[in-house]
Amino acid sequence: MTAAQPAPPAPAPSFPLRWERREPPLAAAAVLAVGDAVPGLAAAALERIRDGARLGVLADDGPGLPAADRALLVLGAEDDLPWAEGARYLGRDAGLLVPTTARPAPAAALWRQALGATEGQLCVLVPGRALVADPPAPVTSPAALDAFIRPEGPGPNGAGGDTR
Repeated sequence: MTAAQPAPPAPAPSFPLRWERREPPLAAAAVLAVGDAVPGLAAAALERIRDGARLGVLADDGPGLPAADRALLVLGAEDDLPWAEGARYLGRDAGLLVPTTARPAPAAALWRQALGATEGQLCVLVPGRALVADPPAPVTSPAALDAFIRPEGPGPNGAGGDTR
């Protein structure tokens, strides 16, 4: 599993972030769970991987991070993505992963730049959270998600095994 790195400090944008309703919704490309929703998404992703789905998984779960702040991002083809209570589907908008039913204003491309994402990096923007990271490799071992099924997450040394 690739651990997500917080977005590097970027100059504060000179424009406020607003969210507008999007119709029609974007096609789903990822699912994001935060806090209490993480174990459910991990279990659902594990089941999809066992069924043969190719999913990439990124975690924001560093040692000492409170359980309420943990995040798990699962990427894959729309038909392969798992469902979990409290998780949010994300779609691609100008190279930015955003909620499928919401549009950031101003334009997504401006937010990608403001967050300091470089070419090829994954960039996620949802209300209350932004994440910039290198894209994860597909998970090849179901054991990679074991640590996230527990509500407390991985141990202090990140125990939970390699995900590649």
